[in-house]
Amino acid sequence: MENETTQGFSVDLRAENIGRRASVDLGVVGDVGATICELLPLLQPKRDRAHLTQAREHYAKARKALDDLAVGSPGKSLIHPQQVAKAVSDHASEDAVFTCDVGLPTVGAARYLAMNGKRRLIGSFWHGSMANGMAQAIGAQAAFPGRQVISLSGDGGFTMLMGDFLSLVQLGLPVKVVVFNNGALGFIELEQKSTGFLDFGTDFKNPNFAAMAEAIGIRGIRLEDPDEVADGIAAALAHDGPVLVDAVVNRSELAMPPSVTLEMAKGFTLYMVKTVMSGRGDEVIDLARSNLWR
Repeated sequence: MENETTQGFSVDLRAENIGRRASVDLGVVGDVGATICELLPLLQPKRDRAHLTQAREHYAKARKALDDLAVGSPGKSLIHPQQVAKAVSDHASEDAVFTCDVGLPTVGAARYLAMNGKRRLIGSFWHGSMANGMAQAIGAQAAFPGRQVISLSGDGGFTMLMGDFLSLVQLGLPVKVVVFNNGALGFIELEQKSTGFLDFGTDFKNPNFAAMAEAIGIRGIRLEDPDEVADGIAAALAHDGPVLVDAVVNRSELAMPPSVTLEMAKGFTLYMVKTVMSGRGDEVIDLARSNLWR
């Protein structure tokens, strides 16, 4: 531990997990709590707060930018998915259990669900299994009947296991399912664009999910205007029973990564050139309207 050049330090009970997600210079097999207790007396406190101050300022700036994206414009026909995710976080109970499908719902959960030590977030983060959100919510609600359980589902993930939706009625589980209905496999579409391909095979012809829910005895709430989001989410989470929120969100919204690589920029430029040349220039305009001219 005297080597000041050590950059990566990882502690895990399982040796095979060390270095699995990031390279490390020093790996320790053991209990995290016990390791910290042993290390603390050996550490020399530092009074230089420059790094901490810089990190906090960076977070505050990033947080403001993300929160600005979650502000809706009443009267416009398109809902930003960020607005829905933030409204769920704002109105959920203090000990809510959230689940999220892979792709864009995971991005929304990571950026907008405020965790407080009591809330829990379940997902398929390492495996990347599609359609996990509602299935995990059913299990969580059955295990913890007294807690509020909310699934952030993509329309692709929800429709993939739509038959399981009947379990909410059959078992009397008050799960709240929020479907981000953008009519597409949104994250796959984004990956195609960022690598220079025209999006292909990602379209959905979705029904009115809220009407479908009502037909089987579950309360359905359909959100089509940004002005409806806050009240709609609040009503859904206050309902004593299962609810499906059909949030019709903007398909052209881009989930931008923390940093854009040169390869991503080149790929997206190639996509836009191909889009214009193939007679789909209106899609480029929609992207600009959604992400630049807000």
